[in-house]
Amino acid sequence: MTKTILITGAGSGIGRDAAFALAARGHRVLASTQTQAQADALRAEAGTRGVALEVCKLDITDAADRAQVLGWPVDVLINNAGMGESGSLAEVDMARIRQVFEVNVFGTLALTQLALRGMIERHTGTVLFVSSIAGRLPMPFLMPYSMTKFALSAAAAGLREEMDQLGKGVQIAVIEPGAIHTGFNQQMTERKYAWMDEKSYFYGQAEAMKAKEKRTFAFLEARSTDSIVAKIVQASEAARPRLRYVAPWAQGVMVRLARILGV
Repeated sequence: MTKTILITGAGSGIGRDAAFALAARGHRVLASTQTQAQADALRAEAGTRGVALEVCKLDITDAADRAQVLGWPVDVLINNAGMGESGSLAEVDMARIRQVFEVNVFGTLALTQLALRGMIERHTGTVLFVSSIAGRLPMPFLMPYSMTKFALSAAAAGLREEMDQLGKGVQIAVIEPGAIHTGFNQQMTERKYAWMDEKSYFYGQAEAMKAKEKRTFAFLEARSTDSIVAKIVQASEAARPRLRYVAPWAQGVMVRLARILGV
């Protein structure tokens, strides 16, 4: 059955690839981006590829932008928009932590509440929260980001039970990508080096940290978004999606083992 699917953060990476994959399967895809420049670029790419995407600017931290969802008959909301932030919790500026929570958690939840109005009224709908395996396993120096993903994973689980109790046919699930080479991880880890000057507790370790991060990403990152996009498509089309979808599968297994072992 063809669905109307709104996906946020569709200007790049997983969001962009999921938007094209869902459109290719015949769904009406409302692909939103944070900025108008991103929207223009995505619209041009869709035209070049001959794919029917309805592209719009929707900054999830902007109340006026979020209000657009009230006029759309959204069957599936894919909360993919987000930002990264890194640095030790011992010293990272609190303004940076507030900003990443504003985007990843508060903006996401505010948009979800608006979309839920129509879904509850129509007695049907699905909300997917794109979290991360970083939302299941604490990651040193990535905790500003990781904490927001812990919050999203918890929010999805709790909201799922609330919607089940309400009994209006609304489904909730969480998508947890592992390390995938889209450039997002590199941009996120680099952000801390913009302010880690001589006053930083870890200034003397910065070069070693950069080298370790480069090795880690080279080893862990999947080279394609295909596995996680397949999970997004599966969850979007399911009548009763599972609570959790994780890909690549090997990284999901590693996280489960780490949690079992208490790492």
